[in-house]
Amino acid sequence: MTLQSLVNRLHDGWRAFRTAQGGNVVFTFALAMIPMIGFVGAAVDYSRGNSAKAAMQAAVDSTALMLSKEALALNTAQLNARAMDVFKALFNRTDVFNISITPVFTSPEQGNFRIDVAGTGEVATTFTKLFGQHKLKVNVTSEVLWGIKKLELALALDNTGSMASSGKMSNLKTAAHSLLDVLKKAAKKDGDVKVAIIPFDTTVNIGTNYKDRDWFDIESIDCNGWRSGSGCNKDNWKDYWEGCVRDRAQPYDVQDTSPTTGNKKTLYPVYDCGDIAKAMPLSYNWDRLNSKVDEMSPNGMTNVTIGLVWAWHALTSNTPYTGAAAPAPDLDKVIIILTDGDNTEAWDNVNNKKITTRSEIDARTAAVCANIKAANIKIYAVRVIDGNADLLRSCATSPNMYFDVQQASQLNDVFTAIAQNLANLRIAK
Repeated sequence: MTLQSLVNRLHDGWRAFRTAQGGNVVFTFALAMIPMIGFVGAAVDYSRGNSAKAAMQAAVDSTALMLSKEALALNTAQLNARAMDVFKALFNRTDVFNISITPVFTSPEQGNFRIDVAGTGEVATTFTKLFGQHKLKVNVTSEVLWGIKKLELALALDNTGSMASSGKMSNLKTAAHSLLDVLKKAAKKDGDVKVAIIPFDTTVNIGTNYKDRDWFDIESIDCNGWRSGSGCNKDNWKDYWEGCVRDRAQPYDVQDTSPTTGNKKTLYPVYDCGDIAKAMPLSYNWDRLNSKVDEMSPNGMTNVTIGLVWAWHALTSNTPYTGAAAPAPDLDKVIIILTDGDNTEAWDNVNNKKITTRSEIDARTAAVCANIKAANIKIYAVRVIDGNADLLRSCATSPNMYFDVQQASQLNDVFTAIAQNLANLRIAK
């Protein structure tokens, strides 16, 4: 075969290859495989990156929450070190490197605190590094605001005779101790949280240290029923009085109006105490508050109105209790009312007689609930086994602030849940 013949045959073969459909498909597919492999590889790498980011976000959220409990006591260096220690204990992804955790603690306004935690890291690529990208950056942030608003809380606690049954009083004491423990831990400094304890039956024991004040309606004194009343009259009542008061005249029985000698209806009728424990105004002496809980003893009839109105007194600066702070954006005022029975007895001071019609007393309870809420004070209502469920439910500030307890043993969980809500931390972003 001559050289020319060989050249001609090669030329014919090349022309045939150029026009062959099979050759085009193979050539085109080979070229197309390059970006397809790149896309699949990129998807794998970015999937690994997103997985690492989700894990880092969860760890940073938890780190921020943990730091919010400690930040007030740490300087900047300690906060940075603590942030990294907490994060490392939570994050176990070995494919993330060059990790940096940066916490920033601020107080945006008085009484409110905020911590921002930023986390960064890098994930090595497998496929996309063929195209020049050797790592993916991971960035996450978390912000925690904690409600360390100052808190003034008044516990209006039923101490009537029915609380002696079904383990109610013993479980109430356990629950109250738990609540105080949660709030004590939530207080970052003395005075952030203050609590008043108002035991009630048909009276409230405010204590004899007030006996020389001019708040009392001595014209209504009847010592005949007093435990220590032999020889008592309106001239020497201070020698026999143990510190208890009954309902003021309407409408002041459901108001926070300060008593004044110029208006007899605003004065407090004094009465026999029985075994009711002395009320305790706002305090952050946690030992004394716990001791007060232990002093409670069940006895007497039920008047929810007087428990609520004296809890209200404890949360204002009006006479007779004057220790509460003025309303402020960084201060929450809250009442927890707990009772196990229907209203059975109140006092009509104008006519100097008992009120025993339940519906009439319930109307006064409903009125004081409305007045308290109108004063921007929140109410949690707890019914223990018995009592007017509709009245207490409507008294609570919102439906989720009403608790219907069917077994006294549930009280501890209820009070703990309320306390944790009052001291709540939340992730804002």
